[in-house]
Amino acid sequence: MGFDTLGLSAPVLEAIAESGYDTPTPIQAQAIPIILEGKDVIGASQTGTGKTAAFALPSLSKIEKIGKPQILVLEPTRELAHQVAEQFEKYGKHTGMKVALLYGGVGLGKQIEQLESGVDIVVATPGRLIDCFYRAAMRFGEIKILILDEVDRMLDMGFLPQVRKIVNLCPWEGRQTLFFSATMPPAIQTFAQWCLVDPISIEIARRAVASTVSHAFYPVSIDQRDELLLALLKETDYHSVMIFTRTRREADEVTNMIKSTGQKKVAAMHSDINQTDRMKALAGFKSGEFEILVATDVAARGIDVSGVSHVINYRVPENAEDYVHRIGRTGRAEAEGDAFTILTADELDFAKSVEIFVNQEIARRKLPDFPYIYTALLDDEPSKPIRRKKIGGGRKKRR
Repeated sequence: MGFDTLGLSAPVLEAIAESGYDTPTPIQAQAIPIILEGKDVIGASQTGTGKTAAFALPSLSKIEKIGKPQILVLEPTRELAHQVAEQFEKYGKHTGMKVALLYGGVGLGKQIEQLESGVDIVVATPGRLIDCFYRAAMRFGEIKILILDEVDRMLDMGFLPQVRKIVNLCPWEGRQTLFFSATMPPAIQTFAQWCLVDPISIEIARRAVASTVSHAFYPVSIDQRDELLLALLKETDYHSVMIFTRTRREADEVTNMIKSTGQKKVAAMHSDINQTDRMKALAGFKSGEFEILVATDVAARGIDVSGVSHVINYRVPENAEDYVHRIGRTGRAEAEGDAFTILTADELDFAKSVEIFVNQEIARRKLPDFPYIYTALLDDEPSKPIRRKKIGGGRKKRR
């Protein structure tokens, strides 16, 4: 099946051909015809499956240029909004339609100018979109397609009340709503029931790790976590590496540690870094200026970079779903990738949760010639309990 069999418009098909794609991914093949029919959709797929194109291509095919917002996409992070806007611009370049990108952390002036110049597509974070509405720059009357992306992440970040307000501002009559969420906790289910009408559900291997990714746990003593990380980087023939940490402070510490070894092509990315520097780090990683990007989980779902050869988890993720999202940064578009997760004794419960979530036992590996300090995690078989010998022929009978 090719893209030309799905019912997409000629200008969109021309842009797809120029991008070098000829075969849709499973979620694209399923979602595109349903969206073109005008039905509401609940979509769930693992990272790296082509979800953005799955909603961008049919949405662009359904509207004609009028110079007023017709497609509205809500994203939880600035980075993700930026990347989705780029996708709409790439696939819509032959339609004549303009895209406005709205997010916080930068001045409002240029973003309002974008809206006033006449746009058909708006990609925004919730807070900044509401700011533009209050300043009478954003109007919702012509919205035909509302796309709510990464809804569970928006819930995590406290955006759901704002998103609910935005949904209410959009026309209810004749509006198509596309709803994408990696997980569906009760609050999300209730919200979906409220804003969708007879939705079609699409799920593509939400819990599975892509078959193109080779992944393993690397057990080590707690005191050797940093040493093993540096050894993995030294012994690995990588093209580009994403290292995930739990906290912003940890990301900075790991970045500085790697720099201290003489590796200068490394950058950190987390919410404490100002927006300009975050965009420079992302652009530099995409261009190859930086070979290593150290990021928190905000970036795990908020970055779409092709060609990442390796992912390293500095710690086992506390949330099992984040394991799939993190290591899904590599092995994309049928390319092969490797993911290493450093495992210490205090993280065994998290490791077990990950294995239950992905429904597979994850291999434990050792790095050859690494000077391991002993830890029970390195034993090939679990230790047997030591039983005390009975003394004096056993327990005496009571008289």
